[in-house]
Amino acid sequence: MESSSTTGGSTRREATRQKLYEAAVTLIAEQGFSATTVDEIAERAGVAKGTVYYNFASKSVLFEELLRHGVGLLTASLREAAERTAREGGSRVDALDAMVRAGLVFIDRYPAFTQLYVAELWRTNRAWQSTLMVVRQQAVAVVEGVLREGVENGEFSHEIDVQLTAAALVGMVLVAALDWKSFQPERSLDDVHSALSRLLQGRVSGKG
Repeated sequence: MESSSTTGGSTRREATRQKLYEAAVTLIAEQGFSATTVDEIAERAGVAKGTVYYNFASKSVLFEELLRHGVGLLTASLREAAERTAREGGSRVDALDAMVRAGLVFIDRYPAFTQLYVAELWRTNRAWQSTLMVVRQQAVAVVEGVLREGVENGEFSHEIDVQLTAAALVGMVLVAALDWKSFQPERSLDDVHSALSRLLQGRVSGKG
């Protein structure tokens, strides 16, 4: 077991890293990665410049860990939504709907991170591209798992492309949420979730 002093030190370090993540994501979302300096990140986080380098070897490493941390939080939110639905006896469609809502809640809480993450997905010259692809797949894999279960139990058609459908659902939530935050901020989270839920459940034709 860890001693109380070790545990306290670990907790303090995690709190410091969290401050640095929040400072970095806000600054980089505002002015871009290249324009953001370590000095600015330290100042925004309220720590000494040396603290940044104590926790991360470089600005690039900080950003790579930021992406890993943020997408990890999103993945955990999606997984918890699916598991909670299963515990409550819901269908796989219910699980997907709960995951859509969990994604919206995450993006509502971390809009700057989401904006940054979506932008970085389309860049190919970054040192952290391979890490980004790995963590993206971890998030999409949670959705793939629910889709495969639905196919196996007959809820979903065997003709669906599980990989592409999972990626499309995640992409739908990300892009729709960014549109909401940027262009339709007067809408409530419930309103946006309701609209996406209708798409998910195929209730946009006027026949249902």
